[in-house]
Amino acid sequence: MKRSRDAASVTSLPQAPKVEADSRTRRYLISMSIRMVCFALTLFVTPYGWYTWVFAIAAAVLPYIAVVGANAGSDSTVTRAESPRQALDASPSAPDAGPAQPTVIRVSEHGRNTES
Repeated sequence: MKRSRDAASVTSLPQAPKVEADSRTRRYLISMSIRMVCFALTLFVTPYGWYTWVFAIAAAVLPYIAVVGANAGSDSTVTRAESPRQALDASPSAPDAGPAQPTVIRVSEHGRNTES
């Protein structure tokens, strides 16, 4: 069997779609949870001051950030790949010689005349 020197390593494959979707969902839910906390702090923290405006702006801007972050997907610049060139070279093995004479199986059919 011929081996390619430029074959992709298993570690260079991207994440499974389910794992990536779960990661994006988790980031979205965390961002929206922070937004809900900011919204609650805007309404219930008294006396009102400059920090009330910070909470209100954060509650207004975080949905946009959460959606953009969730739709961005995984970062393809991060590589944890192993170089296929670092793999040990396997010496090509010779094909098995097998038996000197191939085994031949002959099947012959003999018809029986079974008339009574």
